[in-house]
Amino acid sequence: MRAALGRELGRKVSFPVSESDIRRWVLATWYPAAPPRRFWDRPTAELCAPEDFNPFAWMTVPPDGAEPDLGRGGYRGPEQTLGLESPATTSMINGGRVASYGEPMRPGDVITSVNRLTDYFEREGRLGLMLFTVSTDTWTNQRDGTVKTEVTTYIRY
Repeated sequence: MRAALGRELGRKVSFPVSESDIRRWVLATWYPAAPPRRFWDRPTAELCAPEDFNPFAWMTVPPDGAEPDLGRGGYRGPEQTLGLESPATTSMINGGRVASYGEPMRPGDVITSVNRLTDYFEREGRLGLMLFTVSTDTWTNQRDGTVKTEVTTYIRY
């Protein structure tokens, strides 16, 4: 399993972010309060999305010849994704997520997400040995600027 560290678990590309996408997002996420003006009342050149904006929320650009990903797939573990034997565990819980942000997303940006398997480690718990699986999802824009990095930990036992 350690040989799989660093391997890509998934990649997706957004359609270009539009002014309307940003405005609809802030209306929905701040509802029923009015969103901050900086996210909707600016000229296009000055408009940026809030950090929690998700350009993959509706649909992603399909690879050549493929159907679009409408986000309806179920969870696939990293071992299944990479064609490895799955560990002998029966339960899984979310061990947490930590996000850090870089450049803001702006109208016209095309965001690429690359998710990689970054760590495995074990710890003893009340229920026995636990397997911690860590992945890092890095979002970049078309200028190769990092927009967001999110580290996710799953705990299986």
